[in-house]
Amino acid sequence: MIEVGLGHYLSLGAIIFFLGTLGIFLNRKNVIVILMSIELILLAVNINLISFSIFSGDILGQIFTMLTLTVAAAEAAIGLAIIVVYFRNRGSIRVEDINEMKG
Repeated sequence: MIEVGLGHYLSLGAIIFFLGTLGIFLNRKNVIVILMSIELILLAVNINLISFSIFSGDILGQIFTMLTLTVAAAEAAIGLAIIVVYFRNRGSIRVEDINEMKG
């Protein structure tokens, strides 16, 4: 029987983090995919915090995870609201169109 250890959780967090960064760098066309990739990165960090917290016997990592989840939920809600308002005004949510708003 295989025992699940700290290395398994850390490798899962590393894979999810890699997928999140890959999603940001490979897809620069769609803002929603970029926001989902940021959420994946935050999820990977939360997995690492919880696994270190459990294996060290300290609850501080789980507290930080709850704070990170709160910030991620607020970021997703505000980001989605901004995207909806921008789509209603411009008709698209392509990153190239958003970059034209500078200046």
